[in-house]
Amino acid sequence: MNGLPRQVKIVDVGPRDGLQNEPKSVPTAVKIELVERLAEAGIPAVEAAAFVSPKWVPQMADGAEVMRGLARKPGVSYPVLVPNMQGFEAAIAAGADEVAVFGAASETFSQKNINCSIAESLDRFAPVVEAARERGVKVRGYISCVAGCPYEGEVKPKAVAEVARRLFAMGCYEISLGDTIGVGTPGKVRDMIEAVARDVPIKKMAVHFHDTYGQALANIYAALEQGVNVVDSSVAGLGGCPYAKGASGNVATEDVVYMLDGLGIETGVDLERIFETGRFICGELGREAASKVHRALAAKRK
Repeated sequence: MNGLPRQVKIVDVGPRDGLQNEPKSVPTAVKIELVERLAEAGIPAVEAAAFVSPKWVPQMADGAEVMRGLARKPGVSYPVLVPNMQGFEAAIAAGADEVAVFGAASETFSQKNINCSIAESLDRFAPVVEAARERGVKVRGYISCVAGCPYEGEVKPKAVAEVARRLFAMGCYEISLGDTIGVGTPGKVRDMIEAVARDVPIKKMAVHFHDTYGQALANIYAALEQGVNVVDSSVAGLGGCPYAKGASGNVATEDVVYMLDGLGIETGVDLERIFETGRFICGELGREAASKVHRALAAKRK
């Protein structure tokens, strides 16, 4: 398979990164059912909630209720997003055993998104990672704008590599590289991953691509060729970015699983059950799935 990994871990970010960008409010019980359905479909890591300011992200205000209400499946991780120590403490109190911090490779995006510079954001994350280490809690690090920024345009690979280096050295077990506005192409992705790999092992990287220009699957394939074997995706292609106008949702889990199945790469994910989960949440939201595989399967059933 031209050096492609034999197994890929899917991290479904739909319940957090997807739902936080939906204009329609989702009841807590629906969020819980979505997370549980994804786990039952074979997703090994489901990003369940975010412990952020309800003033800025009201869709995530019930994170504690979601975490306390989950029937957790053995072997499945349920990471939650935290911006600072306050969020971390709230997440731990709600029973979280894995958290994620989120920075950016663009100074302007960092200011717009979390109201501080890149350096300030890293200083803010340090005590979170240290506290997590003391409590045996794993920390994942996200980097936004790894291929481009809605305010600054092109983002240099070395800028991404520097943030990745700092997060990894801080103690993040995995660095998720996010093309927030979906402008990356396979060549840019290869260059970016090569730059990051000088400081962070390939096996400690994940990719998180949006599909604004229809390049997400091609970009994932390029990352797989370089040895990356963790892919973030969102059921039904839910999501976007409130700070990046025109950014469509994350690449759809259905589309990623279909591609990986076709390549003979093991994921442990049941495509039929993911389709049904996508149909469930789209029904609750009153919208169509952004996934092309979902639409194709739905058409066949008609």
